[in-house]
Amino acid sequence: MATIYLGLGSNLGNRALNIYHALRRLGSRIRIDQISSLYETEPVGVADQPWFLNLVCRGETDLAPEALLDLAKGIEREMGRQEGVRFGPRLVDIDILLYGDLILALPQLEIPHPRLHERGFVLVPLCEVAPSLFHPVLKRDVARLREAAGSLEEVRPYRFRDS
Repeated sequence: MATIYLGLGSNLGNRALNIYHALRRLGSRIRIDQISSLYETEPVGVADQPWFLNLVCRGETDLAPEALLDLAKGIEREMGRQEGVRFGPRLVDIDILLYGDLILALPQLEIPHPRLHERGFVLVPLCEVAPSLFHPVLKRDVARLREAAGSLEEVRPYRFRDS
C-alpha cells in the first residue's frame, strides 16, 4: 500500500458538491483517511474565469501510479469534464500530488506533481494535512515549501453560504 496525496478542484456548477462526488468516487477504490478544509482560490493561468474550490486528501492505495491516474481521469470524465483550454474552467480536476516517496517522469504523469511547490491552492491545504511531509525531489518539507513560495495566488478558507 502506498500513501498518496491528491489535489481536487472545481470552478463550475456546484463546486463543493462536485468535489464531494469526486471524493466519494475515489473512496470506492482508495482508503481516504484525511481531507483538508475547502479553500476558495484565485484562478492561475487563465484569470478570466470563476474562482476555484480546492482541497487536498491523503489516502492509501494498492493501485499503481498509472492505474491511479486512470482512475482519476475516469472520474473526471464520468462527472462530465471535457477537455478545454489548459488551466481553464473545469467541473472537476483530480491531480496526483505525491505517491509515497516515488519520483516518476512519464509523458502522461509526473510524480511529485511538477508545479506543487508553486501553487498556493495546493500548498495551503497540503500544509493543513501534512506540514512535515517531505518532498522527495526538492528535499524540503511542505511547510518550508510554503514559506519559500512567498506571495502566490489568493487562497482563503471557504465559507458555505445560503443560496
